[in-house]
Amino acid sequence: MLYIVIVGAALAVGLGAFVVVTNVLERTELRAAMRQLGGYEVAGARHQEMLRPFNRRIVAPVTSGMLGLAYRYTPQGYVERIREKLTLAGTQDRIEVDQILMFKVLACLAPLLWIPLAFGLLGMTGLFGVMCVALLSLMGLLAPDLVLGNKIKARQHLIAVQLPDMLDLLVISVEAGLGFDQAVERTSASMPGPLAEEFRHMLQETRVGATRADALRALEARTQVPELRSFILSMLQADTFGVSIAGVLRAQAAQMRVRRRLRAQEHAQKAPIKMLFPLVFCIFPSIFVVVLGPAMIQLSNKL
Repeated sequence: MLYIVIVGAALAVGLGAFVVVTNVLERTELRAAMRQLGGYEVAGARHQEMLRPFNRRIVAPVTSGMLGLAYRYTPQGYVERIREKLTLAGTQDRIEVDQILMFKVLACLAPLLWIPLAFGLLGMTGLFGVMCVALLSLMGLLAPDLVLGNKIKARQHLIAVQLPDMLDLLVISVEAGLGFDQAVERTSASMPGPLAEEFRHMLQETRVGATRADALRALEARTQVPELRSFILSMLQADTFGVSIAGVLRAQAAQMRVRRRLRAQEHAQKAPIKMLFPLVFCIFPSIFVVVLGPAMIQLSNKL
């Protein structure tokens, strides 16, 4: 009799679970079908809200609220500095600014996760645990700035390296009879990279009504590369005093090749200093172990 009761209860539970799962699946399929029907109207505000995707119902309001707090309590001028850094890095979209601010807000809230992780799960105590939590929080706050700074340095270095080759092509195009704008357009189309993108942006500004001088100054503000700044100043002086553009481009190309060679020599001279730390702390100890290890073992056995 007991077995019959157990089997009946199990069948009842299984039947109930089957009914619940079937109902949930039917509602899920119904909501998916209703999402595909753009003009279909659902009765009731709750059902209409449930038809929206999860990221729009839950994630978007929370994100908007956190971004509102971030814009309200950030120091004055900080958002403008982020936009300037994004411009130097080659991206100047509003979404990028929101992403960086959102990451910093999450880094400020991260101690709520690091504290139970450090003191509860990992068993840290005292000052060491506090220092670990503070270090993790500080790394979260500084990580976006470090990543953005590395992108800016890499982009500026690539622009400085590409500039002599770009100027050589400009010299060839101008001496072949093209105007400066046509030479820039042809050269930027045949040479990919951030420098070509900036020159195309400069041409777009001149086509919408900006003067060449203003477009060149805006180009310098978007890049802030010393070699490109020298070229832009030479072009501005050539436009002001009526100097031949071909001669200026030829002189600038020769000067930029010299600067690129000096930059390469500078990096080569920095290499021994950068190699000192891994050499002393990683390579020398292993050499000492291999060379002096057997002698120390024999000496300890004799003593």
